[in-house]
Amino acid sequence: GLELSHCVGANSLGPAGPWRSGGPCKMKRVRTVFKPEQLERLEQEFLKQQYMVGTERVDLAATLHLTETQVKVWFQNRRIKWRKQSMEQKAAKLSQFRVIQPASADSTDSKDQEEDTVDVEL
Repeated sequence: GLELSHCVGANSLGPAGPWRSGGPCKMKRVRTVFKPEQLERLEQEFLKQQYMVGTERVDLAATLHLTETQVKVWFQNRRIKWRKQSMEQKAAKLSQFRVIQPASADSTDSKDQEEDTVDVEL
């Protein structure tokens, strides 16, 4: 399922395989680069449902020419992004509410004062 690049290590004689002695060899996973069409379809499916499981995931992976693991991980990462955005929006609304609430109270008081002043002048 995971694509691995060459061995990453201190050996400067070229890419070392995990079978070579000469120090620890760490395999680095290659990041999947999605095509725009794949991302568009994945986003459409995410808007419908945030959890893709079972045969739906298998079918979507086959349709997009991806592995089931790639689709699963994309949905996991997208849910994390969605939660983060939701939290940021809630925080922004709360801070906006805190700013607006005193300002609206002030504007109401000033309107009442203006109306009182107008009544007195008549």
